[in-house]
Amino acid sequence: MDESRPSFPDAVAVLRKLAPPPALCGFLLLLALMFAGSYAAGASAGPVAPGMHGTGTGASTDGGTGTGTSGGGGMSDMDGMGMQGGGN
Repeated sequence: MDESRPSFPDAVAVLRKLAPPPALCGFLLLLALMFAGSYAAGASAGPVAPGMHGTGTGASTDGGTGTGTSGGGGMSDMDGMGMQGGGN
């Protein structure tokens, strides 16, 4: 009654050798959870910089002129900063 059975422990050992270590799997799971959590927090907080808007359709807000929304050559955001030449 000696029946030869397939050697399953050898197959399990080979699969264990090919599988990534548990520490790596745990690290990748933690990394994915941290990314998902930070993405959710950022999505719920929304834009935090003043004047920052969503991209919408991807069209430029200035009609394609390339000067920004101010229309003044891009210098209107420097109100109050004197442009005096020459000095430190």
